[in-house]
Amino acid sequence: MTDQRRRTEVVTGGCLPVVSRRHLLQIGGLGLAGLTLPKLLRAESTPDGIAPRADACIIIFLNGGPSHLDMWDMKPDQPAGIRGEFQPISTSLSGVQFGELLPRSAQWMHEATLVRSMHHGVNNAHAAAVYCALTGHDRGEIGGGAKPDDYPTPGSVLAMLRPPERPVVPHVTLPYITKEGAKGPPQPGFFGGFIGRGYDPLFVLADPNRPDFSIPELTLVADVTHRRLDARRRLFQSLESDGARQVADRGTSGMNAFQQKALDLLSTPAAQAAFRIEDEPEKVREAYGRNIYGQSVLLARRLIEAGTRLVTLSWAPDANATWDTHGGNFKKLKGTLLPQFDAAYASLLEDLKQRGMLGRTIVAVLGDFGRTPKVNTNAGRDHWNYCYSLMLAGGGFRRGYVHGASDKTGAFPSRGALVPGDIISTMYHLLGVRHERLIYDPLKRPHRLVPDGGVTADLLA
Repeated sequence: MTDQRRRTEVVTGGCLPVVSRRHLLQIGGLGLAGLTLPKLLRAESTPDGIAPRADACIIIFLNGGPSHLDMWDMKPDQPAGIRGEFQPISTSLSGVQFGELLPRSAQWMHEATLVRSMHHGVNNAHAAAVYCALTGHDRGEIGGGAKPDDYPTPGSVLAMLRPPERPVVPHVTLPYITKEGAKGPPQPGFFGGFIGRGYDPLFVLADPNRPDFSIPELTLVADVTHRRLDARRRLFQSLESDGARQVADRGTSGMNAFQQKALDLLSTPAAQAAFRIEDEPEKVREAYGRNIYGQSVLLARRLIEAGTRLVTLSWAPDANATWDTHGGNFKKLKGTLLPQFDAAYASLLEDLKQRGMLGRTIVAVLGDFGRTPKVNTNAGRDHWNYCYSLMLAGGGFRRGYVHGASDKTGAFPSRGALVPGDIISTMYHLLGVRHERLIYDPLKRPHRLVPDGGVTADLLA
């Protein structure tokens, strides 16, 4: 399969190579054979009794570690070797400043919660930090890719506990399966982990900015007629026969209600329409930015509008490719990273606000860690997990609020320190899921959903 062909495929099934639709009919995180869904988990597929304040979530994950000191927590009074090259600008919230390369984002600070006191105890390796940031679980290792016994990513949890009411993909990740290094394995934190590959996201690995962008798996191609689709549906239903239940009891299931929805996607116009980004007015597409990330954020909005619960955007093909600015930090931020992010983030908030969706949609801008206060000899900043910032908006988060603070150089929290588990727990709470609930692996062993951290009341509206 050529590289170009690979880039136009939709991928499911976790850390596996791209699978052609001729080999396996797979849609969404809901593969149709060989995927795990213990009966115990099926019984728990109900809301937790919390009245949700948000129905959907978009996670913009700035993969590699964005520099808090050049974006949201500038230190203009420090020496040049710490403050960097950029100047602070005012935001729409009095007394709060952003970096000068975020002018549009600055005008939405009155709608957002900015946390300036994040930290975590895991080491500075990307894999461990990404996994901790997205799951709240510190598995305590220096590196390594996704593992079957990882804790599940939030989109997988929502697919299990709050599946969409409409026949749409519950959880989408785009535009990359980010690798740990250019030739490394897929990063942990983006998969269903121990709740099963049946809850992995739909990976959309095509570039929405390309004029020929399409999702061929969401159409009935010439060799898959409606009659053949019905035949496949009956075939997979037969996997729930008495003979197949022995397999299902070991953690694999055949056809079930979630997979039925996956098949329905092939013939549901509304679900397919969400991917037709070419239907957007050109003015809107330009506002988000005509690049793979800006158009992926726009596509995320279209998916959420269609009923998808959670979309995760991983802003890097590999951990070292974008926000990992060990060298040329200011050149990279000024030339591409910050202008692209500023356009996409501000356009998303504006779009959601105009459509009346921001109140019920969480927008979470996360990262693995921050960057060192001291600029290195390569005009870069290195990994720094001891203090960093993140941004949260919509879905029940406080409007116009800054939580915590860093010390005078941005090196350590000086007030209101939080860990990733606090953020993930609070997001779950707003989405109607108890962070302390038990979830079960295929061996029916219980695990607390978020191992460390809790709901942070100060962040809630």
